[in-house]
Amino acid sequence: MAATQAPEIQQAEYKNTLPLWLAVAITVLVSVPFTLWLGKYNFAVWCSFIVWAEYFALGTKPAALKVMLPSFAYSATLTGLTLAAIPLLGFLPSLVVPGDLTVGVALFVGVAFMVYSMNWWKGFQEGSLPFFNGISMVLAIYFTSSYPAIVQGPFTPLWAALWTILMGCFGAVLALFNVWILFPRKVN
Repeated sequence: MAATQAPEIQQAEYKNTLPLWLAVAITVLVSVPFTLWLGKYNFAVWCSFIVWAEYFALGTKPAALKVMLPSFAYSATLTGLTLAAIPLLGFLPSLVVPGDLTVGVALFVGVAFMVYSMNWWKGFQEGSLPFFNGISMVLAIYFTSSYPAIVQGPFTPLWAALWTILMGCFGAVLALFNVWILFPRKVN
């Protein structure tokens, strides 16, 4: 009995009209006004560039955004909530500098919970790179004050998290723009 073979599915091949090095340079140039000319609302484009790179790392397909953005936003939001909880631990003693134990305990508990919660949705596991970058980018943006200082007080960490998510969304736009200006064309 002869085995039947499924017909081969021919996938179209694409070639970029513009070389990647030039498309990346143009995309960086497009981002410059957002980081230099908006005054107190200047974008933290280094955060955006990380999300842009995630898009390339996860396959350079729009479907990657369905995993990237929720994973990034979820962990960024929980990191903001973790940072906002630090004052609740003010009763803890300091070890070396004031507040060091409160920050350490809050981040330990918060990050442990976040990583555990990756089990709740397969997308968090597939999007582990943006998930962990959501954590690190909120910490970086918050601790370097790389957000517009329009919210003060106990909600500042949540504002930093929201700003991080906005920067991540801008990074996704940069990634899509970068791929678009490659002007891929079908060959044979």
